[in-house]
Amino acid sequence: MKQYGFVYITAQNRQEAQKVARVCLDKKLAACANIFPSILSCYEWKDQYTEEEEAILILKTRQDLFEELRKTVISCHSYTCPCIVFIPISKAHLPFLSWMDSQLKK
Repeated sequence: MKQYGFVYITAQNRQEAQKVARVCLDKKLAACANIFPSILSCYEWKDQYTEEEEAILILKTRQDLFEELRKTVISCHSYTCPCIVFIPISKAHLPFLSWMDSQLKK
């Protein structure tokens, strides 16, 4: 049985999130992308507390495409260590999953 999920990605800004989304959509690694253009991220990096504006990108995909999607995101992302997390969908509207599948690489 196919496993579907969301891939949660943070990006430097809206433009970078849009670029990553477009590449993944063009390669049919994602069926849809949602971009939250402005969030405040707080974290420690290289022993420094940091607060930065970022964007969130959520891609809808299948688990079997995750590894190729992850490599694609890394190839066009500006961060050294981007957040790329697959979150499985446990329940969903079946017609939506069918539509997703029709948009994704076979």
